[in-house]
Amino acid sequence: MAKAQRKVVVTCAVTGGIHTPSMTPYLPYNQQMIIDSAVEAIDAGAAVCHVHGRLENGHPTADPAVVGEILKGIKARSNGVLSMTTGGNNMTVEQRFRVIDTLKPEMASCNCGTMNFNISGTTRLLTKPTKFDWEEEFLLKTTNDVFKNTYDDIEYCINHMNAAGTCPEYEIFDLGQLETLNYFYKKGICRKPVVLQFVPGVQGGMPINTKVMQLMVDTAKAYFGDDCIYCMVAGGRRMYRYETMMATMGGNVRVGMEDGLYNEFGELAKSNAEQVEIIIRNLKNLGFEIATPDEAREMMQLKGRENVGF
Repeated sequence: MAKAQRKVVVTCAVTGGIHTPSMTPYLPYNQQMIIDSAVEAIDAGAAVCHVHGRLENGHPTADPAVVGEILKGIKARSNGVLSMTTGGNNMTVEQRFRVIDTLKPEMASCNCGTMNFNISGTTRLLTKPTKFDWEEEFLLKTTNDVFKNTYDDIEYCINHMNAAGTCPEYEIFDLGQLETLNYFYKKGICRKPVVLQFVPGVQGGMPINTKVMQLMVDTAKAYFGDDCIYCMVAGGRRMYRYETMMATMGGNVRVGMEDGLYNEFGELAKSNAEQVEIIIRNLKNLGFEIATPDEAREMMQLKGRENVGF
């Protein structure tokens, strides 16, 4: 029998800040829904859960009180690694990163460049009338938004995460953002291993195809060598085939309703756990083993769930 491949870390991004409640009846859009869905995804085999805050009406929020309640609720019922977002437009850098200072999670996103982030096209997914009044305007205004992440912003983020013992998950939306991160790596402020999250396919960033992703992987290895661990976001119906591809390229995988709303048949997925089960089935069919939360902690040298601030 052939030797099994290395273990793959499965991340589930359960809700995000792009999809809205009127796009699918299955999106977890308030605190209790997010908690329940995250626990189900971890029970289904996800080692890491990527968390965004939402108000009761589903509107995204970075309020540490809201995010903290979600994180505490998930932690009380699971052993999963909890990673939180620091993204968000129309907020100061201090507002975006106060969740790090307050909650001190094991992991959190760190965005590596300023870009246009146009998600207005997702309005085609809305059912009318929308469930909540804010949804369509929230999406349409992104045609005039800039997702600001200057060098000062990025260094602020890295330093605050270092102080909190939080592992940055560097979100890379374009090739030049790897060069930006390499600047901070050579400066000596990046912890090791360097954990990367490639995010292709956003309107305003790099496209998603095999050539682009191979270039990103090759460039990351050239910059960071053995200090590099990488994963990828793949949106929409293409999620499973591109995530499987990323595993074969030596990476880890991410699924979840932040990234795509569908199952492998192009139908609306009924839960995040369903999406986790699909990608794990694909990976096991190829001979991959799936990392447990504690194995993921060891691979990424995380501080442990007992050392967080929630």
